Amino acid sequence: MTMPMYVSPEQLMKDKADYARKGIARGRAAIGSTYADGVLLCAENPSNTLRKVSEIYDRIGFVGVGRYNEFDQLRIAGVRHADFKGYAFSRDDVDARSLANQYAQILGHYFTHEMKPLEVEMLVAEMSEEDGGDQLFHLLYDGTVMDMASFVVIGGEAEAIRDRLEGTWNQEAGLPDAVKASVGALAGPDRTLVGDDLEVAVLARQSGRRAFRRVEGDELGALLAWPPAFRRPEVGRCSAGSTGSRTSTASPAPSTALVASARMRWRGTCSVGSWTGGGVPTCSSPTAPGCTSTWGRIPSTPLRSARLFATW
Repeated sequence: MTMPMYVSPEQLMKDKADYARKGIARGRAAIGSTYADGVLLCAENPSNTLRKVSEIYDRIGFVGVGRYNEFDQLRIAGVRHADFKGYAFSRDDVDARSLANQYAQILGHYFTHEMKPLEVEMLVAEMSEEDGGDQLFHLLYDGTVMDMASFVVIGGEAEAIRDRLEGTWNQEAGLPDAVKASVGALAGPDRTLVGDDLEVAVLARQSGRRAFRRVEGDELGALLAWPPAFRRPEVGRCSAGSTGSRTSTASPAPSTALVASARMRWRGTCSVGSWTGGGVPTCSSPTAPGCTSTWGRIPSTPLRSARLFATW
């Protein structure tokens, strides 16, 4: 009778962890980060059909890296769990924390009891209806759960990407700056990522009950082309042929439509005359005829912090 080979529990767990980490490291990285209006989910994914970023429920998003068939099965299980809980109780009872706990139990069971662990790393994100309450749950292959309020990096080269993102992440940033910071961290100094290489989605407070929205095509291209933040404003003049002036020290954060058209709209004091500045904003609000409006443009400044001064 042959005796089975003995392997210590410590060695067995180490071998399983090394196996799972190697499988995850082969996958491209993804980032989940909070920004001024919610949560941004950004992944490097050149495929047009296989999704790494998905919606789970009204205000809950999911990102998975590693072996696709394994994390997609977990995504489907999460959608079913959320739908059943929302139907049996209330939609408000569905939250990312309970879903992350369910995922942790499944991952921990596979890691401890099965021969092969799941080669996945996941992120479950929940957008809060109030500023500052967004949650990010980072789940590892062995069932470990970590909750974050800033950003999470999963997948290959996670440490290097995390170091690059720490220098550019800002919770008060608008969507253009948040996208550029995440894409810059994913690409690194030696690469350039374009829209076809990325999968981007947001959980935005302005989207209503179904907060999840994909950012694709021309909208994503416009966000990637948006100029970075700068401190010194560009000053221009919209003239309508008379006296008076209005000076602004800041400018509104652009909406999707404004990014696509590369225009800034102002609560104005003059009708459209001529633009002589170095950028593309236009004064678009008509008032009494005859005025001159002068302003400075700082694209990264949110609308709520803009200060407008008028003299006549």
